[in-house]
Amino acid sequence: MNNNATPLLSHHQKEGGKLIPFAGWQMPVEYSGILEEHNHVRKNIGLFDLSHMGEIKVSGAGAHQFLQKLVTNDLDLLKEGQACYTVMCHDEGGILDDLIIYLLSSESDRIKEYLLVVNASNADKILKWIEKQKNNKEVIVSDLSNETALLAIQGPNSQAFLQAFTSCNLDPIIYYHGIQTEIEKLSCFLSRTGYTGEDGFEIYVNSKGAEKLWTAFRKKLIPPIGLGARDTLRLEAGYLLYGNDMDEQTSPLEVGLSWVVKLEKDDFIGKKALLEQKKKGITKKLTAFTMLDRSIPRNGYSLYCNNQKIGRVTSGTFSPTLEKGIGLGMMEFLPEKSSPLKEGMEIQVEIRGEKHPALICKKPFVRGSVKYGS
Repeated sequence: MNNNATPLLSHHQKEGGKLIPFAGWQMPVEYSGILEEHNHVRKNIGLFDLSHMGEIKVSGAGAHQFLQKLVTNDLDLLKEGQACYTVMCHDEGGILDDLIIYLLSSESDRIKEYLLVVNASNADKILKWIEKQKNNKEVIVSDLSNETALLAIQGPNSQAFLQAFTSCNLDPIIYYHGIQTEIEKLSCFLSRTGYTGEDGFEIYVNSKGAEKLWTAFRKKLIPPIGLGARDTLRLEAGYLLYGNDMDEQTSPLEVGLSWVVKLEKDDFIGKKALLEQKKKGITKKLTAFTMLDRSIPRNGYSLYCNNQKIGRVTSGTFSPTLEKGIGLGMMEFLPEKSSPLKEGMEIQVEIRGEKHPALICKKPFVRGSVKYGS
C-alpha cells in the first residue's frame, strides 16, 4: 500500500531533516530541533509532510449505509465538505484505528462519496478490514494512498500565510470543514484540520504535485517541521496516538472517546460490546497528568497511587510550552473506590526505580488557536 518514501523525501534530505523509520516510511523526525520547531508552530507557523497517511475512498450506492456499520460516529450528521473524527472497532469493541472521514459529495441520500484518512501504521489493516466487511457490489473501495500527498500548514498564522496562495476565501472554513480548490494551479482538497491544537490546514494533492507545493511554501520561509514536534504538539493538545494511547485491546470508552461513539444510531460493529461495557462501567481510564518535579514521563513507565500500581504511561514528554513533564496514562480504578482518577489527585511515576510525584489534570494541557466556529 506504500512505497516507503513520500514524494518529498529528497527535499527532507536536502534540507537536513533527520530521517527515521516510521510505520514503514522514512520520515523526518526533526530539522532545526524539536524544541525550536514546536515553538514555531505554537507561536507562528510550520509546514508538515504527512504523505505517509493512508487515504481510502468509499463511494457508490450504499456507501453511506456501509460506513455507518463500520464506524462509531454518526455519518448522518455530516454535510457535504464536512468531516468527523471517529474510530473503527472490532466485534469486542477494541479500536482498530482512529480516523477522519470526509463527506466529499452527496448526490442523494443513497449515493455519497467519502474519504477516509487512516493512520499509516494501520493503513493496510484497515483496507483489508473494509474489503472483508463489504458485501455490496455497488460499494466501491479505492485505495488512494500512493497517489495522494498530504501537506499540513499549522499555527496561529496559518490562514494569513495560505491565503496568499489561493483565491478561495479561507475565512468561512471552520474546523473540520473542507473545500475543493486550487493552490499554485494544482487541484487540491483543502480542510481546516490538524493534530497540533493550533489553527491550520491540511492539503490533499496528487503526489505528482507535492514538490511544487512544498517548494512554493518553503520559498516564503515557512519552516519544515518533523514528527518529533508533531508528537509534542499533539500531546500538549491532549490528542491520542494510536499504538500508544489506544489499540485493539482498548475501547473508545476507556480512552475518553465516548463522544465519538453514537450508541443511539443503528447497529455498528462493536456496538453490542460497547453497550455492555457502558452498562457494567469501565474499570480503567486513560487519564492526563503533569509532573510536580523536573522528571519526564515516557511510554511504559509504571504509575502508582498510595504505593499500589495502577497502570502505565502511554504517552509522555517534556512540554516546551509548560516547561514541565506531561503525560497520558492508562490507569485502573482502585478496588476501594469506584474511580479515584479525579483532577488534583496525586500519583507517582516510576522512573529508573524511583517514584516521582505527579498530579492528575484535565485535557488539554495547552489550549491553542483552533478555529471552531460558532
